[in-house]
Amino acid sequence: MALLSLQNITLSFGGPPLLEGATLQIEPGERICLVGRNGQGKSTLMKVVTGQILPDAGEIVRSSGLRVAQLPQEIPLDLQGSVFEVVASGLGAAGGLLARYHQIGHALSEGGDESLLNELEKVQHQIETQGGWDLPQRVETVVSKLDLPADTPFTALSGGLKRRVLLGRALVTDPDLLLLDEPTNHLDIAAIDWLEGFLKGFGGALLFITHDRMFLQRLATRIVELDRGRLSSWPGDYATYLARKQELLEAESQQNALFDKRLAQEEVWIRQGIKARRTRNEGRVRRLEAMREERKARRNLSGQAKLKVVEAERSGALVAEAEGVGFAYPDGKRVIRDLNTTLMRGDKIGIVGPNGAGKTTLLRLLLGQLQPTEGKIKLGTRIEVAYFDQMRGQLDEEATVQESVAEGADRVVIQGQTRHVVGYLQDFLFEPDRIRQPVKALSGGERNRLLLAKLFTKPFNVLVMDEPTNDLDVETLEMLEERLLEFSGTLLLVSHDRAFLNNVVTSTLVFEGEGRVDEYVGGYDDWLRQRPAAPMQGSAQPDKPAAPTAKPTPERTKKLSFKEQKELERLPGRIEALEQEQQRLHEQMSDPEFYQQSGEVIAQATSRVVAIEEELLAALERWESLEKLV
Repeated sequence: MALLSLQNITLSFGGPPLLEGATLQIEPGERICLVGRNGQGKSTLMKVVTGQILPDAGEIVRSSGLRVAQLPQEIPLDLQGSVFEVVASGLGAAGGLLARYHQIGHALSEGGDESLLNELEKVQHQIETQGGWDLPQRVETVVSKLDLPADTPFTALSGGLKRRVLLGRALVTDPDLLLLDEPTNHLDIAAIDWLEGFLKGFGGALLFITHDRMFLQRLATRIVELDRGRLSSWPGDYATYLARKQELLEAESQQNALFDKRLAQEEVWIRQGIKARRTRNEGRVRRLEAMREERKARRNLSGQAKLKVVEAERSGALVAEAEGVGFAYPDGKRVIRDLNTTLMRGDKIGIVGPNGAGKTTLLRLLLGQLQPTEGKIKLGTRIEVAYFDQMRGQLDEEATVQESVAEGADRVVIQGQTRHVVGYLQDFLFEPDRIRQPVKALSGGERNRLLLAKLFTKPFNVLVMDEPTNDLDVETLEMLEERLLEFSGTLLLVSHDRAFLNNVVTSTLVFEGEGRVDEYVGGYDDWLRQRPAAPMQGSAQPDKPAAPTAKPTPERTKKLSFKEQKELERLPGRIEALEQEQQRLHEQMSDPEFYQQSGEVIAQATSRVVAIEEELLAALERWESLEKLV
């Protein structure tokens, strides 16, 4: 039985329908990737699935008791409290009680006042009333599984670790269907690898949106495309989808060309008939009118961005040379040590490392914007630099799209030729009605295209790109790859997009840990083949919380905390209750009359039997682990 079914969904916000007769069925255990161009309505479809947006027409059928959770694309700015509290908030009303339960238990384990025992018992009773005795354990299990620092303030975490906490908040509800919107954005490669492995082991169904082609290829079991309001399903992996999609587009192009030819012939016929004053064939006239309406309603494929790199005069053969370069901040934190590398004109260098390892510092050193604390850097001649900043700091949020590119003028000069700014921005897929809107109204993908449009108005021979792939759709990514390969200047590329690195760079600088940066020939896969046995150790551990707020984890003593002692006392009763429920269900299901009931009742009972098995296993494993500490 399908978890969720969308049937003939239609949704419009005034323009062409974002969804038009869209149909989708999600089965248990599927990992579905939703693909489509920027602006086609993928995130809107997610909101339809969760019920945040109601369709104009159509039906949504959900299985009984369906639990849906979502990992948002952006990190909420207003989240406060510890990691445990944020994860527990996923349980709704019980979240506040769980947070208090955790605080009291932590205070008791630290030697707090015994008077807290009464309050703990009271809170525990309230939790059981709201959701069940095992809610605290469920939160603690998620925190442990995701390797989260339970007592660290959420605001003190890195961006990657914050996303992991938000994933925990979604998982704590034990969802049947998990929705992920661009889950790899702003994660480093180590975090993306971890997320891939974790999601492959997730027992529920997944519906996710991603621009990361390698993540898509490794994770998806089915691809669903949203194109011009319609949903189409493509079983298999991403490579299979690309091949079959190309065949479909070619067939569609041929059909459209044949239709247009027939329409043109009919238009000639009716004009000649009018001129000759012949009696009209009314049936043929009606067919012509129907063909006109069909052609008018046709929704053509979205255009492809026309990216053109304006190259400056060639730089000198040498762009930069580092000899024994090291850099440490005034507080003593060393991010680079003993770096030796040479950048020549035409090199395309990828820079890889965990978040916070010092990639931006390395860029500034190689560009001469920062002086090394050790060694020396020699810069080449005639260097013209263009810098793509992942934070898009070059864009004024209050300025319009046109002002951002043309600085208030109506025309821009591209390769010595004057072009109207509207025509130039249309090359980057901006419709005329978007050009006068403020930057703050644009989506993430539109902002990245706008920054590319701004950069490409100026000539350069050294291009620095810091995470340019975030939020760009696959078609624009592939076009950008082509232009970078054609670029005869020097490229410095910081990216966590493994496919993008493989397709573009000629060598890779990798932060291996403890400030060491090693160079490898080729892209990401080439680095994997050449790297040491234990890559990126030490300082390269990904996504750890900020040092001033994170407390070192004390070595575990062979003694139960107060919370664990109470949990151990309650576990035998819980195990016995589960076994009794399991036996009762088995007896019911062994009766032939049981299967004469409705399919929904049978499905619920079957599902509960499976859930009891999992709960029993978890409870027994927990009881065994606690017993070892007694």
